[in-house]
Amino acid sequence: MRVTIGGPPGSGTTTVAKIVSKKLQYTHVYTGDIFRNLAKEKNMSLEDFSKLAEKDFSIDMEVDRRQKELGANDNIILEGRMARFMINPDLSVWLTAPIDERVRRIFLRENLNYTEAYKNTELRENSEKNRYQKIYNVDISNLASYDLVINSLRLSAEGVSQIIIAAINNISPVPKGDRV
Repeated sequence: MRVTIGGPPGSGTTTVAKIVSKKLQYTHVYTGDIFRNLAKEKNMSLEDFSKLAEKDFSIDMEVDRRQKELGANDNIILEGRMARFMINPDLSVWLTAPIDERVRRIFLRENLNYTEAYKNTELRENSEKNRYQKIYNVDISNLASYDLVINSLRLSAEGVSQIIIAAINNISPVPKGDRV
């Protein structure tokens, strides 16, 4: 079973992907780590690297190459906003929450003040949305491509994970010949 989990910053994707992968003993691949590692290799901040990626599409192409390679395996949770478009998963999930809640989670997690967290979140989301539209002609806000969309505002990470596991246990896998 190959599962993708995506969502905007602060929606809970990493926490939920870790829980689901641990409970099902699946490999968890976080595509944000691929992007962050590339930024480190270039000795750049994540914000500066994101701005560079808007102009230099080879950065996203390298992230994609690594995602596709890792996503070819079974029993995997591929986490990232574009993961759903990199492979043909058995189940694709999008997590969301209102921006105020997502920013609250981010500022608590990263010890930023709320205003700074809000600004950084908006900049990051706009940068990524523009990049994905330019490179892939994908509107990341169009949720019609997902099997399951969950608003994590009033659910615990455990509750969201239980919903995803129930979906995994009840969905028909994509035939091997139809996989990308």
